[in-house]
Amino acid sequence: MSTFPIIIVMVLYFTSIPIAFALLAATLAYFTFGDAGTPPDLILQKFITSASSFPLLAVPFFIMAGEIMNYSGISSNLMKMADVLTGHLRGGLAQVNVLLSTLMGGISGSANADAAMQSKILVPQMTQRGYSAAFSTAITAASSAIAPVIPPGINLIIYALIAQVSVAKMFIGGYTPGILMCCALMLTVHLIAAKRNYQPSRDKRAPAKEIFKQLKESIWGLLLPFGIIFGIRFGIFTPTEAGAMAVLFCIIIGVFFYKELKWKHVPIILKNTVLATSSVMLIIIAASVFGQYMSWERIPHLLTKSILAISDSPWIILMVINVLLLVLGMFLEGGALLIIVAPLLVPLVKAMNIDLIHFGLIMIVNIMIGGITPPFGSMMFTTCSITGVRVGEFVLEIWPFIVALLLVLLVVTYMPGVVMFLPNIL
Repeated sequence: MSTFPIIIVMVLYFTSIPIAFALLAATLAYFTFGDAGTPPDLILQKFITSASSFPLLAVPFFIMAGEIMNYSGISSNLMKMADVLTGHLRGGLAQVNVLLSTLMGGISGSANADAAMQSKILVPQMTQRGYSAAFSTAITAASSAIAPVIPPGINLIIYALIAQVSVAKMFIGGYTPGILMCCALMLTVHLIAAKRNYQPSRDKRAPAKEIFKQLKESIWGLLLPFGIIFGIRFGIFTPTEAGAMAVLFCIIIGVFFYKELKWKHVPIILKNTVLATSSVMLIIIAASVFGQYMSWERIPHLLTKSILAISDSPWIILMVINVLLLVLGMFLEGGALLIIVAPLLVPLVKAMNIDLIHFGLIMIVNIMIGGITPPFGSMMFTTCSITGVRVGEFVLEIWPFIVALLLVLLVVTYMPGVVMFLPNIL
C-alpha cells in the first residue's frame, strides 16, 4: 500500500482529473483503506491547517497585483519600453516578447498569466508581420518561463515557506537566473530570425531621447519590484505585507499616474483574482495533504537514502535531481511539482550541505523548463489553446528554446558563485 497513492495520482492525472483532486483522492484512499490505525479525520485537519498560513496571504495579493497591471497601463507601458530597447534588432517583435516577460515577471509572477496575455496581444502582431504562428506561440511560451523566476514570483514564496529560508534572499536570488534566461532566449531568437529573415519591428534603433522619454513613462512599473525587495530587506514590511503593498502601488500608478484604471475594471480584477487564487490554493492544500501520506510512509527518508546510494558527490546528486525534475516536469504542472517534490528533496540537499537558496533557484528554473516541454507542459497548452497552433507544430519550434534554457540550467546548477552573488550580499 505504500506506493498505492502514487499510482492513483498518476492514473487520475492521465485521465484528465485535475491534479488537486487526484492528490486528495489518493490521500483519502490511503488513510481510509490502507492505514487502519489512522483516522481519516486527519485529512480534514491537515486540509484546514495547511491553509492557515499567514505567509500564504502573499499569493492572492501578488496575483491581484498582476491582474491590476493589465488594466492600469503598467503592462502596455512596459511593452513600449521593451519595443524601444529591442525593436530594432533582427526578429524585433520576438525580442520584445522576451524582454516584456522579463520586465513583467517581477510583478505578474505567473508564467501562465504572462503566456496568456502575450498570446492575446503579441502573437497576432507577430503573425501579421510575417512570423509563423507556431514560432510566435513557441517564443511566447518560452519567454513566459522567465516570469516566475524574477521576483516576486509566487513559486519563490512557496519554496521559501517549504524550505524555511529567507523570502528576501529567494527574491533577490531570482534576478541572475532570470536575466540569464532572457539573454539565452534573445540570442536564440536572433539566430533563428537571421536564418529565416524575420525583420525588426522598428526601422532603426530608437534615439536616446525617445528611450529616455519612454523610460520616464515606464519607470513606475520598472521600480515596483525593486521597491518590494528593498522594503522586505530593510524590514519596512513582511513578504505578505509586500503583496498588499504591491496591490496598493499598482492601484496608485493606475489611478494617479497612468489614469487608466477605472471602477468598471474592479469586478473583473476581483473575479480573476479569486479564480486564480482558488486554483493555486487548492493545489497547495492538496499537496500538503498528500505530503502527510509521504511523511507517514517515510518516503523523503527513503528517497534520500536511494539517491545518496548513487554517489556522495553533490555535483552528481544535482545532476540526478535535475534529470528527475525534468522528467517529472514533462507530466506535472510546475506549481504542483514544486509543492510535492520540494519537501522530498530539501532534506537530501541539506544532508549534502548544498545551499538551500541555490537549490531553490535550480528547482524553479527546472520546473519552468518543464512547463514548456511536451507532453503536458502547462504554458504549452495555455499558448496553443489561445493561438490555435497544433501541439505538433509547437514542438518543432520550441526545441531550440528548450536547449537554450537547459544551458542556463547548467550554469545555475554548476556555477553557484554567479547565482549566489546577490543573495550573499544580503
